[in-house]
Amino acid sequence: MAKAHDPRLQQASRKPPGRELAQGGTGSSQAMRNKAEHGESSYRGLGRLHDRVAPVAGADSGIGRAVALAFAREGAHVVISYLEHQEDAEESLRLVESAGRRGLTMAGDVAEDQLCQRLVQETIGRFGRLDVLVNNAAFQGKAVRRFEDLDADRVLRTFRTNVIAMFSLVRHALAVLKPGAVIINTASIQAYQPNPRILDYAATKAAIVAFTQGLAKELTPRGIRVNGVAPGPVWTPLIPASFDEEKIRQHGESAPMAALLSRPNLPRPTCSSPPTRVAT
Repeated sequence: MAKAHDPRLQQASRKPPGRELAQGGTGSSQAMRNKAEHGESSYRGLGRLHDRVAPVAGADSGIGRAVALAFAREGAHVVISYLEHQEDAEESLRLVESAGRRGLTMAGDVAEDQLCQRLVQETIGRFGRLDVLVNNAAFQGKAVRRFEDLDADRVLRTFRTNVIAMFSLVRHALAVLKPGAVIINTASIQAYQPNPRILDYAATKAAIVAFTQGLAKELTPRGIRVNGVAPGPVWTPLIPASFDEEKIRQHGESAPMAALLSRPNLPRPTCSSPPTRVAT
């Protein structure tokens, strides 16, 4: 019988090592001092997605890159949709191709319906099929001090990127999805434990939970599964892009596993940050 592993000693969440500078804009992996871990050295594929095709929105960094890498190692070809950070997208593409799979990068804002339509069309044009749609793209603005600081333009941008884009991508994808296909939506712990400093983001994640549940009821009879993943604190470019340096240093400390690190009778894990796992 295989020996069970103690989860307290494996991939436990902890704050990133060293000092991390806050970033502007949407955040970039290239600009991070403490690089995120996407499963490069830990994820081992088993061929469960052999020759399937998966467009991943927001696949240039963070959770999206981890999904792209995992899917490629499971045998899928991956379309890497990203907003603006070309170097990050090219690194995600390199990881996909290093797994022996084909990849395609596509820049653009998924908040625009035409881009969502083109993403589906180019996926079909390049690969001839679409099997797994991953709705992961997200905008998270700078943390505010007061609710009044969440102006209308920012709230609209957050909802267009995080929620409206899902409606658009699913609507266009349904023209080509067949029974056995899967739609995966990235929610967040923010849907259940909202931070008032990023309440616009938290509200979109709660909307995604409802969207996922309702869409599953609609599409399950068609043979299409709809799943949601709600990660806890994950070390991605969104963190230095949204918070000041003090908050960045505290990242992940609220996670249950992080609390174990202060106990003297447990050895400290040597891993970086927890890899994201998405099952289909």
